[in-house]
Amino acid sequence: MTSKELKIARNRIDKVDKALFKLIKKRTQIVKYMLSLKKQKSDIVDQKRIKEILKIIKKKSIQNNIDPIITKKIWSSMIWAYVDFQRRNFKKK
Repeated sequence: MTSKELKIARNRIDKVDKALFKLIKKRTQIVKYMLSLKKQKSDIVDQKRIKEILKIIKKKSIQNNIDPIITKKIWSSMIWAYVDFQRRNFKKK
């Protein structure tokens, strides 16, 4: 790969990252709303839901020919980052 090709590929990644930021912002707004609906801090983590999500992500990854290890790591990190966010912001309602 030449340096020109690498620069083009990096620009494509930058565009994808820009789109991801918009989606993360939208997801964060929804999580904030969901947090406002939770009565107790114990309502933040739903292990059954987390397992269900990761199972669906694995299935979709395989169907779309994406390495399921990558998607599991991404979703797990995202889920626990939002759990942390909710825990930090629970009392600030």
